[in-house]
Amino acid sequence: MAATSERNEALAPLIGEWSMTMVMPDDAELPDIGARVTFEWMGDKAFVLERWTVPIPEAPDGLAVIGWDEGRGTFLQHYFDERGVARVYEMGFEDGVWTLERTKPDFSEFNFSQRFTGTLSADGRRIDGSFEIAHDHETWEKDFDGVYTRVL
Repeated sequence: MAATSERNEALAPLIGEWSMTMVMPDDAELPDIGARVTFEWMGDKAFVLERWTVPIPEAPDGLAVIGWDEGRGTFLQHYFDERGVARVYEMGFEDGVWTLERTKPDFSEFNFSQRFTGTLSADGRRIDGSFEIAHDHETWEKDFDGVYTRVL
């Protein structure tokens, strides 16, 4: 367990509460609608629990459990949302860059691929990220940008 919690220590910059603002492909930043994301340790840093609420009907609330997968040599994010969607994303967090990628079949229908890349600011108070989608699993296009701002 000690090796797992040491490995998970790389996720420490995410721990806390964040507001999230979306920026659509036309570069229009949506107003702060109260979307919140929290990251907290579970157990002795064995996992990270991520929860999010977005108070608009088009965006489901949900939670994810993040932990190291020794077999794959990467973090995995097990994602669940209120629509009943369950997905697995390969995840990285290294040198202030957070990545998520879903390019392989898992528990839900696999009719598109997704990825996210976000960069943590030097002061650790903001993450500027971009969400992308590939409807054919090959041709990536921007879905939307997201800005996470540390609240706590």
